[in-house]
Amino acid sequence: MPVPRNLSRPFRLRQLVQATVLCLYGAGAYAAQPAACLPGSDQCPRKSDDFRLCKPNALLSFYVAGLPTGGKREDADTDFAADRFQSADSSKYVLQGNARVQRLDQLIRADELTYWTQTTAWIASGNVRYQDRSMLLSADKAQGKTTPNTAVLDGVRFQMLSSRGNGRAQQAELIDDDHARMSVVRYSTCDPDQPSWEIRARDLAIDQAEGVGRGHDVTLRVGDVPIFWLPYARFPTDNRRQSGFLYPSFGFNGNSGLDLTLPYYLNLAENYDMTLYPRLVTQRGFMAGAEFRYLTDSSRGRIDGSWMPNDRRAERERGQWHIENFTTLGSNWNFAANVNGVTDKRYFEDFGDSLSSIATSLLPSSAYLNGRGRGWSFAAGGDKYQITDPSLPDQFEPYVRLPRITFEGDVSLAGRLRGGVKSEFVAFDKDCWRDDTGNRVCPTTGQRLDLYPYLSLPLEGSSWFLRPEIGVRHTRYDVETEIDRHTVGATPQRTVPIASLDMGLIFERDANLFGSGYTQTLEPRLFYLRVPYRNQDALPVFDTQLLTFDFPQLFSTNRYTGADRQMDANNLTAAITTRLLETESGAERLSASLGQIRYFDDQRVQLYGAPTSYSGSAYVAEVDVHLSDKWRLKVADQWNPNGDETDLSAISLQRRFLGDGVLNLSYRYRRDFLEQTNVSALIPLNERWRLIGRWNYSLRDGKPLENLIGVERDSCCVIWRLLARHYLRTAGGKANDALYFEMELKGLGAIGQKTGDFLRRGILGYQQ
Repeated sequence: MPVPRNLSRPFRLRQLVQATVLCLYGAGAYAAQPAACLPGSDQCPRKSDDFRLCKPNALLSFYVAGLPTGGKREDADTDFAADRFQSADSSKYVLQGNARVQRLDQLIRADELTYWTQTTAWIASGNVRYQDRSMLLSADKAQGKTTPNTAVLDGVRFQMLSSRGNGRAQQAELIDDDHARMSVVRYSTCDPDQPSWEIRARDLAIDQAEGVGRGHDVTLRVGDVPIFWLPYARFPTDNRRQSGFLYPSFGFNGNSGLDLTLPYYLNLAENYDMTLYPRLVTQRGFMAGAEFRYLTDSSRGRIDGSWMPNDRRAERERGQWHIENFTTLGSNWNFAANVNGVTDKRYFEDFGDSLSSIATSLLPSSAYLNGRGRGWSFAAGGDKYQITDPSLPDQFEPYVRLPRITFEGDVSLAGRLRGGVKSEFVAFDKDCWRDDTGNRVCPTTGQRLDLYPYLSLPLEGSSWFLRPEIGVRHTRYDVETEIDRHTVGATPQRTVPIASLDMGLIFERDANLFGSGYTQTLEPRLFYLRVPYRNQDALPVFDTQLLTFDFPQLFSTNRYTGADRQMDANNLTAAITTRLLETESGAERLSASLGQIRYFDDQRVQLYGAPTSYSGSAYVAEVDVHLSDKWRLKVADQWNPNGDETDLSAISLQRRFLGDGVLNLSYRYRRDFLEQTNVSALIPLNERWRLIGRWNYSLRDGKPLENLIGVERDSCCVIWRLLARHYLRTAGGKANDALYFEMELKGLGAIGQKTGDFLRRGILGYQQ
């Protein structure tokens, strides 16, 4: 039949419902799927909301599959169908009995549909149903006009197909293409017949031009219990940000009592915003916090901090601040800053909630201008540290390095011969302090220039490499030392040649294991290092420490950080590595390495202590095995033949099971420093219940570092978890007990104490 001209435009009912869903649900309804969690991953991304436990027939029952989706609706024809058709003249059309109007993927059905061509008015009555590629909608009755585009629907129910968002309204009115209002609105992502949670509003006005929805008498209900109520609320209807309250968080611990935070988001401009964090800690007081974020064509960063004017327990003000910035300055230059601070050494003890924050003994700050081009790099800036461990006295605070300037260059000279330089200039400063007797002690301060020009001739083929290098390291100081309140200057220096030869072979063969094809490699490697001895006792120690010995250190030209010490060496490293590579994917399924340094001379340069005369270093072994996606084993061990003892040992095993179940077993040992065991697990009991646990124990101290036990329950649209936690609050061993409850309303957000961060840190492979 011919199409009435004024009806040949897209239906607009979907705009009203989609705007409502975005109001109540947020732009996250259309979020992308996260990356998978690989075996052995330290931390895993958050999973998307999972609605597999919902009833499969929970969608409105009139869904019609197979509607076309290609093409533009504006260009598509509108088709009419009905059991009976009446048209006394061209001004009125009446479709009765299974009336059906379709334009591309848009389909509207009703018992009766009437359309007046002159006024463009229409009425649909009796079992009104609407469907498109993203949603379903039903109504008892609908009427409106196509020009202008208006509609009024009574007894509305809707269901989003992609997000499971569903709801109902007593009446919905489409005022024009950009404005709509609804009365007695309900929304949830649960099964429509038994919602575990629901948002209710007395009325809701939608302005798509501004991207804002406004509701009155808005209530969040969990079951039949009202959890959250606002007399008036603003919501975003699209991806444009809107100011308003975020979901509160709360928790309890024995050190601070009840901890309640109610964030408020401020959308200040398109490229910057702010979130306020008013926080009440019942045993301490009120804390004000804020985070400011910005993004420009050349810069991005954030500024955040928190401040408690009077901590009742500590009887002083408390606070912390953080400034982070990255600015691009042309194609080769940038400026990066990361500035941190706290009011006192015990801040993380009282307000940190993880072992990592408690173990933070030095809080770093830095700011640098960086440049990089083909064959060169430059940096100029400074570093500063603040002590955050109450057990450390002030004299342990590292030197301030300001300015610190570095330059590295590497160029081709002739053929494969290359030349380069590594350089650094640093000015060191440090405050004086009082010793135990009250005497004033001032450290040595000054400047240091370190230069290392070198020549190298890297040669390599498909199965071998040879890399000789020779250079000279020159380090000069201009220092001042206060002796008996008199400043004494000095200019000590050190010049030492350094020669090295790094060479290796790579053998390959085909292998077949468990019915799969692999490539196995065998990679022997030798590294010779010659550095003559220079007496460096007169040189100050500003920022130099002994590096942690591991497999890469077997091939290093210095075992110290910083330039204050350059080790002497007449050494030969012998190492071997084998790998197992999957033939089809190239994935590395096994890697095993073993190596040792053989010393031909005594090791005379020491940071502290007397020279040593060892014939060899500790044997270093590392193994990483993950032959399947369910298992991963990592082993590192250092056996010292000089003392016939183990210097370091670390073993970790991860097992994946039952979908997202994970079990982690680990052991760490460092001689004279630590010995710890760690067991953590996420155990699915069935598709709804999961047990969560962690046991981190110090064998050296004979006490637990962290114990965690909890339970998590999943359902169609709600996840809740209850956790009890016992953990060290101070580096000195004081413990704290905490209780956490969090409820995630799928598609909406979480209420309660945020547990995801410390669960991801504490249970490797945990996905929230």
